Amino acid sequence: MHQFLVSTLAFIVLVGVMIVVHEFGHFLVAKLCGVRVERFSVGFPPRLFGVKIGETDYCISATPLGGYVKMTGENMPGENMSVEGAGAEVIEAQKADPGALTSHPRWQRMLIGVAGPLANFALALVLMLIYYGFINEVPSVEVKSTTVEWVTPDSAAAAAGFQPGDVIQSFAGVANPTWEQITEQMVLNANQYVAVTVERAGKTVSFNWRVPTAARGDDFYVSDAGLLPQYLPGPIQVSTVEPGTPAATAGLRAGDKIVSVNGHRFHTVDAFAAYLQTTKNQPVELEVERGGKTIPLVANPENVNSRWMLGFSEILPPYHDQPLRLGAAWRKSVAFCDDNSMLVFEVLERLFTHQVSVSQLMGPVGIARAAGEAAEMRGWFPKFGLAGEISVNLGILNLLPFPILDGGMIMLLFIESVLRHDISINVKERVYQAAFVVLMVFFVFIIFNDVSKLPMFAHVKP
Repeated sequence: MHQFLVSTLAFIVLVGVMIVVHEFGHFLVAKLCGVRVERFSVGFPPRLFGVKIGETDYCISATPLGGYVKMTGENMPGENMSVEGAGAEVIEAQKADPGALTSHPRWQRMLIGVAGPLANFALALVLMLIYYGFINEVPSVEVKSTTVEWVTPDSAAAAAGFQPGDVIQSFAGVANPTWEQITEQMVLNANQYVAVTVERAGKTVSFNWRVPTAARGDDFYVSDAGLLPQYLPGPIQVSTVEPGTPAATAGLRAGDKIVSVNGHRFHTVDAFAAYLQTTKNQPVELEVERGGKTIPLVANPENVNSRWMLGFSEILPPYHDQPLRLGAAWRKSVAFCDDNSMLVFEVLERLFTHQVSVSQLMGPVGIARAAGEAAEMRGWFPKFGLAGEISVNLGILNLLPFPILDGGMIMLLFIESVLRHDISINVKERVYQAAFVVLMVFFVFIIFNDVSKLPMFAHVKP
């Protein structure tokens, strides 16, 4: 119940802010263009209360899932939330009304249409500027050297000769590189050989490595090539142990420090988890420090959703705020928005190329769960990061040339500009009605898919 309440509240706040900002973009440009805005509502009907200033009714409505803007002359869904268009006589009367949307030039209506998505882009940028400029959480203790925590067997890194414990001294001509610089060089040198020098057990070892072609991907990271970085100096500290899991059966307790696993020293759960995927169902010997004593334990990993796990969580390292200067914060914020701006297109591409199944898509319920998890996670980055990511992709999604979306309206206006006359209202109605049906069917499927992934339905899955 607690998780449900947190997820619901987080979803309402997150989606509400995103949509209100989106609609404010339409509202602001409409006002600047001289379009009469009849209502700006936070929430959807029924109307609760508000105040009328000039021609606009600013109000709060009962359904807290965003908001809407009602402009004089709106006749299509996506504008006034109605599938039914206005009659021909009403449309002609609106064209004669200087305050109606339809009486304004098409380029102004296009600007009003694109203003909503642009407001979402601006929101994401402002959110990340606030985070990087005033917060910017960084680990209080971290490893400064570029040390390899683990090398995945049979990976590109293993084939090249990397070994756990290697300290990378030079990579593709960059001396004493950071992991960010190594990632950049791998992207630049995808499918090419690079010179690598590492320090291994007090000796210097040099070799050439052919960077995997996969490094060209936008979401590539060094771990995809089999290299897992060491970021923290100490052993893994156990925060909680889930009842009935292999960790609990083995005797692992909250507060334990995992010194080694089968003789390997791991400092993060990510590296430990990567190791478990290689041992699979084989028992692992844990060397645990508890109360100043060393205790040996044996755990048998279990397969959960195609991942071998023990069932415990780690104590996250301490963080402190290290705000960036305005220039650096701006660059980080722009880079964040740029990195997340192509997510919608990547998903669509993978859907059409059958690399991703439709069942993997996340809808409102999935977003609510993610929002709830982010709300309860420690630190501010999960909150700001999720909000920024959703805001960017909401803006891009609305620019897609699909009827009902802002991009569909802009596309029709562009076609009318090329034709130099309005498309028949009857044609528009049929297009919007068909699009509305497709969108509703897709929406119902996504909702069903989301609900079927909830833990309460896990036992009914085959």
